[in-house]
Amino acid sequence: MQITILFIKISILKIINYIKNISILDIESILINNEKIEIDSESMDYVGSSYNFLVEFSKNKIIYGINTGFGPMAQYKIDTKDLKELQYNLIRSHAAGAGEKIPDLYVKAVMLVRLRAIVQGKSGIHPSCVKLLQELINKNIYPHIPEHGGVGASGDLVQLSHLALVLIGEGEVTYNGKLYQSKEIFEQKKLKPITVNLREGISLINGTSVMTGIGLINIIKAKQLLNWSLVASAMLNEIVESFDDHFSFELNKIKKHTGQQYIAKVLNNILKDSRLITRRVDHFYNNNIEDRFFKRKVQEYYSLRCLPQILGAVHDTIIHAEKVVVDETNSVSDNPIVDLETENVYHGGNFHGDYVSLEMDKLKLATTRISMLAERQLAFLMNPRLNEKLPPFVNLGKLGLNLGMQGVQFTATSTVAENQTLSNSMYVHSITTNNDNQDIVSMGTNSALLSKKVIDNAFQVQAIQIIAILQAIDYLKIKDKMSSITSNIYNSLRKIVPVFVEDSPKYKEIERLSNYLFETKIELPK
Repeated sequence: MQITILFIKISILKIINYIKNISILDIESILINNEKIEIDSESMDYVGSSYNFLVEFSKNKIIYGINTGFGPMAQYKIDTKDLKELQYNLIRSHAAGAGEKIPDLYVKAVMLVRLRAIVQGKSGIHPSCVKLLQELINKNIYPHIPEHGGVGASGDLVQLSHLALVLIGEGEVTYNGKLYQSKEIFEQKKLKPITVNLREGISLINGTSVMTGIGLINIIKAKQLLNWSLVASAMLNEIVESFDDHFSFELNKIKKHTGQQYIAKVLNNILKDSRLITRRVDHFYNNNIEDRFFKRKVQEYYSLRCLPQILGAVHDTIIHAEKVVVDETNSVSDNPIVDLETENVYHGGNFHGDYVSLEMDKLKLATTRISMLAERQLAFLMNPRLNEKLPPFVNLGKLGLNLGMQGVQFTATSTVAENQTLSNSMYVHSITTNNDNQDIVSMGTNSALLSKKVIDNAFQVQAIQIIAILQAIDYLKIKDKMSSITSNIYNSLRKIVPVFVEDSPKYKEIERLSNYLFETKIELPK
């Protein structure tokens, strides 16, 4: 069975409909593969009907965010002549983020989630908002959104205000990796800012789209990271010529966890034609062994033997997070909500980001666990007293004179330590704000951003571990005995990081391989 490493290119137009949910595959095709999107006419008509209904319904009524102030100032009625100015004031005043720019890929996800929310016609928003968001996504024009500002209740008010600022033709965008004033790009691409008529300000900034968009990319990349961890672990089992029974069907079927059985099955499929994996029945069961001491270890260290149990729990955590965050993507997190069927407007708290925040906290833990596993496996490779096969620090040069991978181990250890600290919960760190109006908040955006940082770190640790594994394979000269899958992957990875004997700076190689692992989707046999 062959391994497939690919970026899938699809030319089909992705249709976004106001009723039909989008899947994680739809999301990947749009965000990763740059598939273009189109809003069907039925959905645009429904958004228009919702807007027209709200225009009529809101006359002679008090509706939050249309003719009232915001937050604790909602007790103030706004004069009719000032209603449009109210929406502009909201966007401009809340475009108050700080810190580093959120990368374009994650901003694109934010835009997609916001588009999915408002296209459902529950916001009473003008159709021009839907159309412009679609155009910006398809043209790869990304609002400049800073990392800091959201508390995750009333949604991502600050970060989404930076998105809304661009939609009204202000603020800044990135295009082809360069920063521009929105006005300049709009003129260049013949784009028209949205029409602010009724509640376009509050409808655009009220919701969980930033935490959800970042969460989607986190999940896609965490699944990718898990697959690379599986590949590295399979190779390491080949290096030590481990026994086959710790990932056997018979052992793992009696533990009733889907993830454990899945990981065991994948490992079996990866290694099924390897000539390095040892059959316990051949070594310990079919011989009359009289020795009092066995040089061959009867059982491997936990970081090798307990892969189905460790990575199974990680797998299940990622899959559950995927379901929750995709459900949030298909939800409407605005307030208030317009319901055409009952011809009413409902006030509530769908903007609260608890679901995403809690899952991002859990995803941080699971990802940190992957990095911890990689670091322990790396430590095993570095230490000849543990592996009893390799020179210290997988040194292919002259011992003493050359240092091999001694330096890079410090980087892996340091980065894992950072991940462990970052994995402290954000979800339970609510701080009251907004003059006590927002008295309990989710901190979902912070949780998603910290999860992103942990994932980025884990890819760096994984890259360091894989470099060590490649060096070990070359030292032992076992490539021809590896499984067809791991051998093919070895060939691909060696093109990124060549074998080395003499000492040389490794920071560029770590960066190059880390980027490759992050950007390359790997499909494993299930």
